[in-house]
Amino acid sequence: MADKKKNGFISEFKTFVLRGNVIDLAVGVIVGGAFQAIVKSLVDDVVMPAISLLTKGLDFTNLFIQLSGDTKYETVEAAKEAGVAVLSYGNFISAVINFFIMAFVIFLLIKGINKISAIGHKNEEAEEAAPTTKECPFCKSEISIEAVKCPHCTSDLQGEE
Repeated sequence: MADKKKNGFISEFKTFVLRGNVIDLAVGVIVGGAFQAIVKSLVDDVVMPAISLLTKGLDFTNLFIQLSGDTKYETVEAAKEAGVAVLSYGNFISAVINFFIMAFVIFLLIKGINKISAIGHKNEEAEEAAPTTKECPFCKSEISIEAVKCPHCTSDLQGEE
């Protein structure tokens, strides 16, 4: 009995893992990780230098509050190497900017996908709106919408619409 429960559990787990949505989720996580690297590069290499230029050379990564020690340190790395506790709020600002840029890029991506998807749905709806067949009122057979005489029962269909 325990062996049957074990095989049932393993079989159930295998069915769960091999479902399409679980595999799609795994692919999404992997692609998301790669996409995150691209957005991080965009933020670190393009946006933050531009913001730094606008703020007259302010480097967000070196914005910090020293929580211990008497010596003043110029960079976060120097303070951390000395073993001083620091609150690196500049890194937090960079992470927030990174988040908003990633959210905006994903928004644009989803908006584009929805627009493309909507175009496909409009074509399907147009096709569904124009039927090509009708039902004979006498024999209930499916016939051409343009038929004036039923090919199955030979009933006259003019005036039956």
